[in-house]
Amino acid sequence: MATILIHGGRIIDPASGTDATGDILIREDRVEQLSLDEPLPRDADTLVNAEGCIVTPGLVDPHVHLREPSIGQAHRETIAIGAAAAAAGGFTTVCSMPNTNPPPDTPDRVRDLVHRGNQTRGSRVFPVACGTIGRSGEVPTDVAGLIEAGAMGISDDGDGVADDEVMATILKRVAEADTCFMQHCQDPAMTVGAAMNAGALALRLGLGEWPPAAETSMIERDVRLNAGPGARYHAQHLSCASSVDAIRAARAAGQPVTAEASPHHLLLTEAACDGYNTVAKVNPPLRTEADIEAIKIGIAEGVITMLATDQAPHPPQAKATDFASAAFGMVSIECALPLYKRALIDGGVIDWPRMIAMMTTEPAALTGLHRLGIGRLEAGGLADVTLIDPTLEWTIDASAFLSTGRNCPFEGWTVSGRAIGTIVAGTPRWMLPGDRLEAPVACQPSRH
Repeated sequence: MATILIHGGRIIDPASGTDATGDILIREDRVEQLSLDEPLPRDADTLVNAEGCIVTPGLVDPHVHLREPSIGQAHRETIAIGAAAAAAGGFTTVCSMPNTNPPPDTPDRVRDLVHRGNQTRGSRVFPVACGTIGRSGEVPTDVAGLIEAGAMGISDDGDGVADDEVMATILKRVAEADTCFMQHCQDPAMTVGAAMNAGALALRLGLGEWPPAAETSMIERDVRLNAGPGARYHAQHLSCASSVDAIRAARAAGQPVTAEASPHHLLLTEAACDGYNTVAKVNPPLRTEADIEAIKIGIAEGVITMLATDQAPHPPQAKATDFASAAFGMVSIECALPLYKRALIDGGVIDWPRMIAMMTTEPAALTGLHRLGIGRLEAGGLADVTLIDPTLEWTIDASAFLSTGRNCPFEGWTVSGRAIGTIVAGTPRWMLPGDRLEAPVACQPSRH
């Protein structure tokens, strides 16, 4: 049976509170031994020198767009490509959003996505299913049936559910199914023709304005509707200070409410849109320095508990047009880890153990993936492991991404910290070339 020994790394497992130097022995798809007391015998088939590195449970991204199926659409990304890109970023598990064509609004379509995800040689892929039929916002889906078919959450991501009665029904069904609802917080009535943050820059550029209230009002509405059902409610990609306040108030009132932050909303402001830079067009839009500061405070306080990339690859032509017509979305999953580090650790907001928790235990608990053993690192548990070199400096080069998406606003940034190894079920799915391996391992970056 194939074995891998990872020795001398700083092991951080938020689920158990572990933060110590040690060795990990992997046999087949399980962690056979985790030793913090003394080195394990170095007689494994593959030896990985993790000295100076951080060894964590496999990272989890609860919010990505894998673009498959895409009937009648121009997307080139597939589940296999997206899973390979995720592994290259250090993620062993991702949750794919339902804004595909056709969307996963029936149990059969969910089962099809589960099957496709099981064929990948990158990260694990779990689908999030629709809250309404066709993501139309009109008729609630069979939530229990979708979850039984393999969905790990419910969302109409790409659109918020605007109708109060429909949303109330969804929350009731989500609570009964013991799953989560991931809300794309956007009141469509407030964002007709909107392209970027409301303010002086949008006026100067002559672009439609997107007010923060369009996001915050939906969160506040949802929290009121959820007072009775008490469903696990998750606000996606928070972008503004008022939304942080709304989440803070809901959690203080005892509601099971969580929220996530994305790399671009932690590091970029609306100024990136100046000059009609379509790569900076994202939904919800980039906002102000004050909003970034509020999001960071929310993370420091534990109001925002998760990090999610909202990976959204587009073909070049989708961005090579005028700003108003360009597609919303960015890619960053292959460089998200150092971006989070820059914004949160280098910025003194949180430390490594808390950031790892926001990328492992927290999203696993939200989606129920913890029931499968995902999000923790323990003897006898799943051998999903991420190796991180926290000081490695490199320059982000979108042309080298495994994803087909090149719409990365961080192109050319010099960053520090990188996932150098990604192991899924005991199999290396990504290893950065270097001298860390003391015995060869068959792992080449691939989109297939």
